Amino acid sequence: MAGSMGDDEDGINEINVTPMVDVMLVLLIVFMVTANYMTSQSIEMKLPKASTGASNEQVQNLGFSLDKNSQLFLDGQPVSYESLAPILAAKKQAKPDISALISADVKTPHGDVVKLIDFIRKNGITNFAINVEIEE
Repeated sequence: MAGSMGDDEDGINEINVTPMVDVMLVLLIVFMVTANYMTSQSIEMKLPKASTGASNEQVQNLGFSLDKNSQLFLDGQPVSYESLAPILAAKKQAKPDISALISADVKTPHGDVVKLIDFIRKNGITNFAINVEIEE
């Protein structure tokens, strides 16, 4: 009979996607948490405050940091000016409209910040922003 209840020849006609969605949501949460941790790698730095600072939510291509001892970091890794030039040239060639975000400790001498800006501009990166802490 075509309409009998005990007929198992048809097999499973539907896939239950609920477990797959649960796994994907857990993976999404894990990636969101780890991505947030990776982008905020800790370099001891106290940023200057500015009441006109805008929230910088767009992703920057290069993250430069100068700590209070004027130690230079690129994306959280210590780097020297000598080794930085070829890195910038390669990044500029790969992405011509590359931009940079410069973070400097409040105790970093102004001259060191200007030196970094000048170095970045000499290497062809003209789009940059200076990171500040928004004053309440």
